[in-house]
Amino acid sequence: MKLASYRKKSPWILHYNAGGCNGCDIEILACLGPKYDIERFGMINTGNPKQSDILLVTGPVTKRSRERLVEIYAQMPEPKVVISCGACASTGGVFRGMYNCEGGIDQYIPVDVYVCGCGTRPEQIIDGVVQALAILENKTKELEASVRLKKEAVKEGQQLNRRNIADEIKPLLS
Repeated sequence: MKLASYRKKSPWILHYNAGGCNGCDIEILACLGPKYDIERFGMINTGNPKQSDILLVTGPVTKRSRERLVEIYAQMPEPKVVISCGACASTGGVFRGMYNCEGGIDQYIPVDVYVCGCGTRPEQIIDGVVQALAILENKTKELEASVRLKKEAVKEGQQLNRRNIADEIKPLLS
């Protein structure tokens, strides 16, 4: 079984609040509760970016949270998927134009999935995570794609000369 199938079965999600009203954060906590219970699907809410597969961001980017958001994104291993949860994380929402708000998170890090709404519903968050799992699987397959070497190793006496076999490599994705 390859790594892509393992990541799909048990993604680790890192939740980060960039600053906002906490409406979306309450809905994320509802996803962890007994009614929706996303942990039954193998999804784990973790606090360590170095072990996370999915970054779930709520709230608009403020001047204080901008550097921290970019640092957390940089600490996550590849492949990684970013979910923008709520109107504030996508565009700045009701906080757009305020002195401390710098807008949506897509100005600073690439976003793969947008979950719309102000006070997003738990069902929408779960659907966004499912979309993120499909994207994560594709990114993992791209990283795992093996390469075909054009030249064969040359036998020189008792040893194989492998110095020139990696001159031209082509991915098998085509």
